[in-house]
Amino acid sequence: MGEANFKLDALDISIIIGYFLLILYIAYRVIRKDKKAQDSSFENSEDYFLGGRDLSWFVIGASLFASNIGSEHLVGLAGQGASGDFVAAQFEILAALILLLLGWLFVPFYLKSGVFTMPEFLEMRYSPAARGYLSWVSIIAYVLTKISVTIAAGGIVFTALLGIDFWTGAILIVVITGAYTVLGGLKAVVYTDLIQMFILVGGSVALTFFGLDQVGGMEGLAEKTEASYLSLWRPLSDPEFPWTGILFGAPILGVWYWCTDQFIVQRVLAAKDLENARKGTIFAGYLKMLPLFIFVLPGVIAYALSTGPDAVISFPMVDGKEQYDAALPVLVMQLLPSGLKGLVVAGLLAALMSSLSSVFNSCSALFTIDIYKKYYPQCSEKKLVVVGQIATVVLVILGLAWIPMLNIIEGGLFQKLQSIQAYIAPPIAAVFLLGLFMKRINSNGAMSALLTGAFIGVVRLVLELNKSALDVNGFFYYVADINFLHFALIMFLLCSIILVGVSLLTKSDENPNLHLVTYSASSLGYKRINALLTAGLLLIVGVIWIVFS
Repeated sequence: MGEANFKLDALDISIIIGYFLLILYIAYRVIRKDKKAQDSSFENSEDYFLGGRDLSWFVIGASLFASNIGSEHLVGLAGQGASGDFVAAQFEILAALILLLLGWLFVPFYLKSGVFTMPEFLEMRYSPAARGYLSWVSIIAYVLTKISVTIAAGGIVFTALLGIDFWTGAILIVVITGAYTVLGGLKAVVYTDLIQMFILVGGSVALTFFGLDQVGGMEGLAEKTEASYLSLWRPLSDPEFPWTGILFGAPILGVWYWCTDQFIVQRVLAAKDLENARKGTIFAGYLKMLPLFIFVLPGVIAYALSTGPDAVISFPMVDGKEQYDAALPVLVMQLLPSGLKGLVVAGLLAALMSSLSSVFNSCSALFTIDIYKKYYPQCSEKKLVVVGQIATVVLVILGLAWIPMLNIIEGGLFQKLQSIQAYIAPPIAAVFLLGLFMKRINSNGAMSALLTGAFIGVVRLVLELNKSALDVNGFFYYVADINFLHFALIMFLLCSIILVGVSLLTKSDENPNLHLVTYSASSLGYKRINALLTAGLLLIVGVIWIVFS
């Protein structure tokens, strides 16, 4: 391929500009419509943070998918595919199953309780202390995972696609994203998500087809790669993704992320009703079948096209090592024709913006409703929104400061995110999941589990960051060396034992809201069409597991 293929031409640039103008126009229309309805700027926090609670299932499902499609997909998953970690697609497949859990199990209780945030729900189930814990941990988690990793990926994409300096690109993606998020609230976020989903999926599908055609189809791809490059399963001895970790550890991360995290759950809280919320999660589950084919598989294709005497693409080199995290942007720039290249680039950048805008809005909701409002309950709702927006700017700065630390943690971008989540997720997943089913669990047990989990998680993170300085035969090195998925499972079991044990040894809470936040068969609701759609999704997952075994 000629040098021209490494650059965007006038047609590509025009398409990128046109696409962003379309996104900004849609955001403008949503903002203008809401302001016209209110005759001023946002006065109602429910309108700003939850879109007025009138979202339909299609918008909810599309937004769940688009907001989730951030750095770990655009950069990380393709990078994992290029480096031989096809198994990373398991996180996407398992996400579909966890989304079913969100829709069938958690959503009825969230909607019935009428809460704005997940910490607020935790207060209804346990205590104000549990709410405060989850509020601060969630915000810290956004800085350590979502914000910093997404900004870092934005810098990588800008560098690989547009030749812009990493930090310039990272800061630019933040500044551009902030505009419609701050002005339009959740409704502007979800409707721009909807458009971004179509562009991203369409462009990524085209990229996969172009790549497969270039490499000679699936048969040609299999011939040019080792068997592990197209396998979803690894042996128990695998240091990164053993099958035991995938089946038993990864779902714990999934329950925390998909069922208890404000970043995701905020969309179903904004649903018109239970039917739209549940159907939206099922729709999102079907969409989560796509990343294996449109992100991971192109990474494998990029690797296949970069090897051998007939190599047609090349990865950037740093210190003599190929940078596989650049797999997707490299494939776009060096393989796609003019026009389509610009469309895919616009979709990639817009998806990064989608993920960032979602986390910005979630941060605003958490800080405003769960922290600031607790200290200033008489503050006007309009002022609360402004305070949340200012807090988000501070969080973004902290996210930028954390980016250099990501280089210390082992693994590619996707694995970095998953490993950090493994230190945060287990205790939160335990108090939510067990709290729904066991009425006897109380606030003493919840706080004991949460604080113990936080301490263990911090110790593990510190040990991993300093692993090279530890005695390889010592206990602390052993703790730092445990596979992160196995560590998540061990931590979940330990926190669950503490949660139940302390609860049984202490007095029950006198909780008037217990009937709203604990399980009863009559509270779940049921419609045949949703059951059939769920069965269809389970069948697809089973087929994929068999085909790529």
